[in-house]
Amino acid sequence: MATNSWRISTVNGALLALYFIPAWTIVAYKIMVSPVHGLYDLPNVAVALFVSDHLHVEALNTVRFAWLLALGRVTVVAFFGVFLVMTTRASVRKSGGCDEALALALGIGSLITFASMVMASRVGEMAALRLHATELLLLLGGAILMAVEPPFQRDPPPVRQWPPQPDIYPFGNPGS
Repeated sequence: MATNSWRISTVNGALLALYFIPAWTIVAYKIMVSPVHGLYDLPNVAVALFVSDHLHVEALNTVRFAWLLALGRVTVVAFFGVFLVMTTRASVRKSGGCDEALALALGIGSLITFASMVMASRVGEMAALRLHATELLLLLGGAILMAVEPPFQRDPPPVRQWPPQPDIYPFGNPGS
């Protein structure tokens, strides 16, 4: 009998990966190509303003910070990619072997978006605050779903049927 091997957290993780892989790859690529221009795009503008205005970081160190942010985003994208590749095999998906990659992507991504959200609230950048809050809620929802969902239940092995016991009536046959 064929059973469904897709858990809700696996489907949710795949949908999250389909959003975060292209979105964060584009942002990280813009930072890698031009660190200053990429850092002042909408997904990173709050981080750039916070680092330059509140922390008083020099221009060269701001570029280094931008590259570090791009590396963090690429790391999350890589873990989401590993998760998607691992979900293609049913045996890995059923055993929960892909959950570690998803958990790391959700954890690192949550840290990045939470820090970005706090920085956006400190500098008063409302559009960036909404973006980071939305991404944080997506990632936290996936993490909560992974934590609450029970492990995958396999079909129990078939129980061996013993031969039927003969009907023994101590005082004769009840039909006679």
